[in-house]
Amino acid sequence: MRKHSKAWWLAGSMALVIAGCGGGSGSSNDSGSGTDTGTGTGTGTGTTDPTKPVQSNLAERIEPYDPLTKSSSVVQVSKSDIAVRGQAAAQSIQKISLTAPGATLKQSTLAAALDPKPGTPVQIGVARDVGQTSTMATMSAQLKWKTSSSGSRIAAVAFDSPSAQGVRLGVLVRQLPVDAVLRFYGAAGGEAVQVTAQELQAQAQQLLDSGADDVTAHTYWSPEFGGAQTILEVEISANADAAQVQFSVPRLSHLTLSVEQLDQAVQAKATAGSCNIDMMCQPDYLNQARSVAYMRFVKSNGVTYQCTGTLLNDAKSSGTPYFLTANHCISTQAEASSLTTDWFYRTTACNSGTASSGVQRLSKGATLLYATSNTDVSFLQLNEAPPSGVVYAGTYYGGALSSGTSVVGIHHPDGDLQKWSQGTVKGFGICDTDDCKSSNSAAAAFYEILWQQGTTEGGSSGSSIFHTIGSQRYVSGQLYAGRASCTTPNGTDFYGRFDVSYQSKLKQWLNP
Repeated sequence: MRKHSKAWWLAGSMALVIAGCGGGSGSSNDSGSGTDTGTGTGTGTGTTDPTKPVQSNLAERIEPYDPLTKSSSVVQVSKSDIAVRGQAAAQSIQKISLTAPGATLKQSTLAAALDPKPGTPVQIGVARDVGQTSTMATMSAQLKWKTSSSGSRIAAVAFDSPSAQGVRLGVLVRQLPVDAVLRFYGAAGGEAVQVTAQELQAQAQQLLDSGADDVTAHTYWSPEFGGAQTILEVEISANADAAQVQFSVPRLSHLTLSVEQLDQAVQAKATAGSCNIDMMCQPDYLNQARSVAYMRFVKSNGVTYQCTGTLLNDAKSSGTPYFLTANHCISTQAEASSLTTDWFYRTTACNSGTASSGVQRLSKGATLLYATSNTDVSFLQLNEAPPSGVVYAGTYYGGALSSGTSVVGIHHPDGDLQKWSQGTVKGFGICDTDDCKSSNSAAAAFYEILWQQGTTEGGSSGSSIFHTIGSQRYVSGQLYAGRASCTTPNGTDFYGRFDVSYQSKLKQWLNP
């Protein structure tokens, strides 16, 4: 918006190896060629015809679930209170420094971020080749093994891309000892994200099964740490064969813009963005805000993008971390595998302009369950339990909302701290890859929303609209594209209808 072959096998008794052949026979997710025609005619558990506008006072809905106040039927695995940290001594970390990027790199990315094509995610990073570690041999030469106090062996390499606001490493893994662990962190001794050989094996197989090409399937995209450096550390046992550590880093994703830089650029562009409303100024909606996360993900070309997504409850309140966003944000398993989500990314207080210290990040991606362009929906299951304090949003699937229905959007415009918008359903829309247009047809697969307060911007893509039934609020759609902005207050936005997506596919997970 402006907005199947086995992946690994045992080499002797010590190593897991990723196969070098292509992908499998396809994916279990629907990439848009399935039965969802966008007409809303699928049959479901409700009795309302979803092609006809109705008042939202029926029972076809799933209630929100707050783990802090209710008991889940499934025991969730909590994240450890003991932080994983980098183990390599600072003096033993090898350094790879790229040349400073040219000014045109930042300018081109800024231009794309400020004026993205409708129905596309906002680009916030670019791919950069890393010649020094582009092959297994050159990468192996960089690994200077040191023995740790526990007897294991550790090697670490720091990748520096000058002026980057974050660095994500594209690690092409071919073979690892079964007990190997990779860690990623921003500075020596810093808090790290850890991934095991078994986790890498599972991801590679999942990507092969989804139909990803050989290189994409074997590439793991690391998290980023908000600066120009990311350190990659590998640890193996004392008895492991270091020759079985075979991976390379041929490419990294260089994040070009911080939130502050993008905000400044947006403000310089005719004050666009100034009408956004701080989420913390709307305390009545903070429960819904706890369902919403800021997303970053990498496309197969190594370019990083941002969007917004929402955690959804199912009918059993099972605690399964289902996650809703837009198909034009994430449409492949490779993109889903690279997903990081930031939760509670908002200000400390109304209009403080200061980010809360309570932001929590998940870095281990998601499984893509369903994606289609017909309603521009992407439906995922996060690979980690969400952090404590989240709410699983309720959803409404009982048919189309009537024109004039009040809705609220909660989102991260331009990747900024969480914002709030209030508007009404103006009507329905028909969208294709080129444009959206208003429609009088109740069978259209999109809502057309006119904002009365606030707006949306690039980065808001995939965010949900909520509408109220009684004392609760329910997700009814996710953002595709639109013309609304602070300088175009009468412009409208288009949201894929959740009831259509639900009746077509999502009910098999949310209400089996």
